[in-house]
Amino acid sequence: MAGGRVACLVVGVGDGLGTALARAFAAEGYAVCMTRRARHLDELQKTAEAIRADGGEAHAFGVDARSEDEMQALFARIEQDVGPLEVVVFNIGANVRFGIRETTARVFTKVWEMACFAGFLTGREAARVMVPRGRGTILFTGATASVRGRDGFAAFASAKHGLRAVAQAMARELGPQGIHVAHVVIDGAIDGVFIRSNRNDVDELLERDAVLKPEAVAQSFVAVHRQPRSAWTHELDLRPWSETW
Repeated sequence: MAGGRVACLVVGVGDGLGTALARAFAAEGYAVCMTRRARHLDELQKTAEAIRADGGEAHAFGVDARSEDEMQALFARIEQDVGPLEVVVFNIGANVRFGIRETTARVFTKVWEMACFAGFLTGREAARVMVPRGRGTILFTGATASVRGRDGFAAFASAKHGLRAVAQAMARELGPQGIHVAHVVIDGAIDGVFIRSNRNDVDELLERDAVLKPEAVAQSFVAVHRQPRSAWTHELDLRPWSETW
């Protein structure tokens, strides 16, 4: 085992929340493992280098989280080469908007694979390594769409509803075995490339704390992981103070 540290895996690390989650758990002393599709591995390596430059331990993996074989190999490699996994975070979004008449079977299936099926694979593999040790935390990033569908988001909402159901079932099964499973509903826009490509007032919103800051969200994930087992949270919802319910 390299390094002798316990590990944290963040599945789905982009420029916003994923990177903030990796940095936050690295700051907690975890050997952070991050995944993204192989075509983005160079960008992910830069994130790992930045974390290491700040004194943390970070490893980048190019993985398709929808592939059972790749996910099984990933968990085996981390357990063998990095350290025992104590925290696993599933953070893949797949937020796309299509009217119901324009939603093809391919789009619907792909969104479900990314936002729900990949979460199931992540959670199952995490459970397989954590249950024998009797400890660990599995966290799922949800969205407004996890609890409420709206026009243009049938595919996304169905996938996120499904992910929430997977998390609920896992929590009931794994909690008595010492595994903390939590689902975090992100009810609002998070600062990052996606929102900045769709709005030109993000800096002004940030000044007013009217948009979710990735670093603040990541600290909530860390806080859930730290909770004593006599008072575990299963579902946490986060929104800016100015967001309507």
